[in-house]
Amino acid sequence: MKTVFEPIPFDASTEIPVMEEFYTLQGEGKHTGRAAYFIRLAGCDVGCTWCDVKESWPVEPRQLVKINSLVKNAQKYPGRFVVITGGEPTLYDLKPLTFAFHTAGFMLAIETSGTNKLTGDFDWVCLSPKKFKPALDQNYGIADELKVIVYNKHDLEWATDLATKTNSTCCLYLQPEWNKAAEVIPLIVDFVKNNPRWRISLQTHKYLDIP
Repeated sequence: MKTVFEPIPFDASTEIPVMEEFYTLQGEGKHTGRAAYFIRLAGCDVGCTWCDVKESWPVEPRQLVKINSLVKNAQKYPGRFVVITGGEPTLYDLKPLTFAFHTAGFMLAIETSGTNKLTGDFDWVCLSPKKFKPALDQNYGIADELKVIVYNKHDLEWATDLATKTNSTCCLYLQPEWNKAAEVIPLIVDFVKNNPRWRISLQTHKYLDIP
């Protein structure tokens, strides 16, 4: 499946393209196990070959959702933690979205590959760069969490280089690519033992069989 991001016209102050939204537990990284309302935006300009949500890449007019509707949907649940993901969420101006959720009393996190300038006001920024399209250097400095997906041993060297771009308080995570886990987990374990600032992130939602 080839990635071709073709923007569609919409009023960014009131609506945004959404592939899906659901209440679940955060499965990865620093906030693993926390109740969270996920909003997966449609559209991607990266196109990872091992992406497990390729259906989030295209954008269609029918996917436009009012920002106020997203807030109301999230308010139906007791959790007040929202994760904006994709696709690639930095394709859009996220200021109206973050303003609406903060006004409603939510904490906001974003998961991004960092290929575009980050807009909006987020309480937690998870930067997960991909080799297919580099992240902007400016996004490393604002990342609260660097999460590198490990597909082979060379990704460990790449992760080391990326970490030098982050600030001193940034949390560093190595996450095995799901289909290569048996092969790369031993490599990650040895790496973390020798580089204790790093930690392992696992896709616990897949082990728990939840969205």
